Amino acid sequence: MDEDVLKLESQLCFAIVTAARNVVSIYRPVLEPLGLTHPQYLVMLALWEKAPQSLGELASTLAVEPASLSPTIKRLESQGRVARRRRTSDERVLDIGLTEDGRALRERALDVPRQIMERVGLSIDDVARLRDGLQPFAGGRATVAD
Repeated sequence: MDEDVLKLESQLCFAIVTAARNVVSIYRPVLEPLGLTHPQYLVMLALWEKAPQSLGELASTLAVEPASLSPTIKRLESQGRVARRRRTSDERVLDIGLTEDGRALRERALDVPRQIMERVGLSIDDVARLRDGLQPFAGGRATVAD
């Protein structure tokens, strides 16, 4: 058994990383009609929950460094979905807010979870169990890299 412990297929990290890549590839054709990449979708989800957010708050919510999030924000801004503004009470803080187009996109995105569950053949309860089972590894947050 000791010789099997270092087999790639025995590694938890490999199973999780492979599953993450596959999940992102499942989302790709569902998000494409919305004009979103998976990282952009995660940013929009966070902003649909609470907007505006400072760049730092948004990066913390998504468990990434602010510098790595900036290119995604710039792309969303060039698409007209978000707007960056300096906070009037503290001009050092850059707030990210939704534009009218960004708010309207939420309605079109409402069907994304159903489509994903359909593609992977999981029920709402199955997804909840799987997501909850990953919490010790995820720290409750998703990761974004664009």
